[in-house]
Amino acid sequence: MATDQNEIKRFVQERYGSRARGVIELSEAQPSGESDAGCCGPSDTERALRLYNEGQVAGLPAEAVAASAGCGNPTALAGLKPGERVLDLGSGGGIDCFLAAQQVGASGHVTGLDMTPDMLELAHKNLATTGLTNVEFVEGEMENIPLPDACMDVIISNCVICLSPDKDAVFREAFRVLAPGGRMHVSDMVALSPEGPAVTDAEAWVACVGGAEDKAVYLDRLARAGFEEVETTDEDVRFDSEGVPLNVASVKVVAHKPA
Repeated sequence: MATDQNEIKRFVQERYGSRARGVIELSEAQPSGESDAGCCGPSDTERALRLYNEGQVAGLPAEAVAASAGCGNPTALAGLKPGERVLDLGSGGGIDCFLAAQQVGASGHVTGLDMTPDMLELAHKNLATTGLTNVEFVEGEMENIPLPDACMDVIISNCVICLSPDKDAVFREAFRVLAPGGRMHVSDMVALSPEGPAVTDAEAWVACVGGAEDKAVYLDRLARAGFEEVETTDEDVRFDSEGVPLNVASVKVVAHKPA
């Protein structure tokens, strides 16, 4: 696996772009009004339904559920309040944006940020079916967020920061766009020891394994960016198809910008 940052980003963008195109093409092949929740394959929808309960996904576009590639449910514990401004880093097909929008209400606003044009196309298609008016999607990289300082109250992200080859930049930018007293609620993959993931090839990277780094290093990056009260919960160790531990786990991370 090449370590050049641009090459890593290009590989991730190509793979997730292909995923989005597959969802769009298969959804368009369905007869009108008969969208298939499993259009990305049964395993994709089944994985999403392990993270989101049926009440949460009821009424959401089936394509948003099928395109979900997260490792958690960051909106479940974020304690979002009416009127809050929320940014979703790596928003994909929009599932977490739509859930957040329901929680912050008409007086709040949700912005989804994604660097992949095909994912943004899918997200806009999904948004058009929801009737939500408090969501927008913006193209850009989380290492260089195209938004002004202190414009967000909450940042969420679902198994995306681990894909970045420059996590320091991600956390610096997250800190910059958060208003004083703002917070991050992130579901992400981390390595369980300094040795890192058991596999780090291209496929492992795009599967959110190869880019996972030692949890202690990850949390230190947040602290060095200026975040306080950094906490993690719920380690879920991952295994390969043969049951061998990959030395990585999904975790929930909470961090606060000082008021």
